[in-house]
Amino acid sequence: MTDEMEAIDEATQYRRKIDHTLARFSAAHDEMEAEEAKRRERRERLSPASLIESTRTALQRVVTPTPAAEAEDAEKAEQTRLQEKKARKIERSVRFGRIAAAVVAGLVFLGIGGAWGAQTYFDAKFTQVSALDENSSDIQDADAQANDENFLMVGSDTRDGASAEEGVGTADSNPGARSDTVMVAHIPADRKRVVVTSFPRDLEIDRPECQRWDTTQSKTTDEKVPGQKIAKLNTAYAVGGPPCITKVIQQLTGLRINHFVGIDFNGFKEMVDAVHGVTVHNEIPIDDTVLGKVLLETGDVTISGDQALNFVRARHVKGDKTSDYGRIKRQQEFIGALLKKVMSSDVVLDPGKLSDFITAFAKATFGDNLGVKQMMTLAQSMKGLDPSKISFLTVPTVGLPNNRGNEVLVRSKTKALFDALRNNTPLPDPNAPIPASEQAPPTSTSKSKTSTSKSTTSKKSSSTG
Repeated sequence: MTDEMEAIDEATQYRRKIDHTLARFSAAHDEMEAEEAKRRERRERLSPASLIESTRTALQRVVTPTPAAEAEDAEKAEQTRLQEKKARKIERSVRFGRIAAAVVAGLVFLGIGGAWGAQTYFDAKFTQVSALDENSSDIQDADAQANDENFLMVGSDTRDGASAEEGVGTADSNPGARSDTVMVAHIPADRKRVVVTSFPRDLEIDRPECQRWDTTQSKTTDEKVPGQKIAKLNTAYAVGGPPCITKVIQQLTGLRINHFVGIDFNGFKEMVDAVHGVTVHNEIPIDDTVLGKVLLETGDVTISGDQALNFVRARHVKGDKTSDYGRIKRQQEFIGALLKKVMSSDVVLDPGKLSDFITAFAKATFGDNLGVKQMMTLAQSMKGLDPSKISFLTVPTVGLPNNRGNEVLVRSKTKALFDALRNNTPLPDPNAPIPASEQAPPTSTSKSKTSTSKSTTSKKSSSTG
C-alpha cells in the first residue's frame, strides 16, 4: 500500500492505481457476499421443510390457546347454542300460536253459534214436566241456600214401552210407575263439595195430599189423592209423580229442590252402551234370586247396558242384609262411575260418543229445569273435585225395618245432616250413636225377617218392584 502523503512520482501514481483497483474489488466482493447470504436465507425460508415448520408453529399458536382463551371460546359456543335453541323455540311458538289462534277462533264461533245450536237441539229432546216448587213453605234457611244446586234424581220403574225380552216386566204386568231410586245431589254455591244422599224406597213417610199423576201423559190431573199418615216413599211417586215426590223430599230435608231428573229404566241401558260401557268396582259377586247372576266378577269391572240395568235394580241379592241398602250402595257407585265416564276425555272429546250419550240420556229422561247445561254442571262438579270431597250417604235410619216392613228415619241425625247441607257446614259423623229414644224396638228384628221373607217370596214370580 502507498502513503497518500508521499511525493507523487510516476511510480507512486502507478501503485495508487493498483491500490484503488484492489479496494474496488474488495468492496465488490463484500457486496456479492452479502447478497449471497440474503439469497441463502430466502432459499431456506421458502424450502418445504421450513414452510411445514412455520405452518406447524402457527397452528400451534391457534389450536393450543391459553386457559383464558379456552373459557372464552366455550362461553361463545354456549351462547351461540342457546341463541339457536331460542330461535327454534320462538319459531315453534309462533307456528303453534297461529294454530292455537285458529282453533280458538273456531271454538269461539262454535261457542256462539254452533254450540248454542247444539245445546238448543239437545235440550229440545228432553221431556219437560212440572215438578218444582221453589217457593214452598217447606224450604228452610232459604237465604243460606242462594246459588246452591239441588238435583232430585228419581229412577222410575215404569214399564211403558218395555218388551218382555228386556226382563223388566211390562206395563200390563206392572202398571203405573214407582220410584226405584231416590237421591239428592247437593252442590253448594262455592262448589267445594258434592253430597249425594239416597233415600230407601221403603222409607216410612207421612205422605201429603197430591194431585194424581198420569204416567202416559207425563202430567198431573185434576184428581186429588188424599194424604196418608203411614206410607212408603215410593208411593208418593206412584200416585203423584214428580211434583209429589219433590214435595215429600223438601219436607224431609228443607232443601230447595231446583232440578228434577227422572230416568226411565226402559232406556237406561242405552246411555251406558252409548259410552261403550262403564267401569264399576264390584266387591262381591252379585247373585240375585230374581234377576239371576247379575255380575260374578269382582274388582274393577266394565259393564254393558244390560248388566248396568240389573246392577242398579237388583234388590234380592244373596248376602245383602236388607233389600234396599245393598242396592243403594250399588246405585251410588254406578252414578259416580257413569258421570266420571261421561266427563272423561274418552267421551267429551269424542263428538260421536258424546252426542250418542246425550241423545240416549234425553230419550230416557224427563225433568224440570233440566237440560245439557244443568247436567254438565252436575257431572263437572263431581268429576272435577277431589274424591275426598264427594260424599255418598244414605239418609239416617234405624237400620232395620219396622213391623210394617218400612225403614224408619232417625229424626235427630236427619236434621243434623240437612242443617249442615243447607248452611254449608261440616257434615255430622254418620257413625254417631242413635239416641236411645229413636232406636228400633228389640222385637222388630224377628218381625222384619218374617216380613222380608214374605216380601221376597211374593216377588219371585215377577220382576223386582
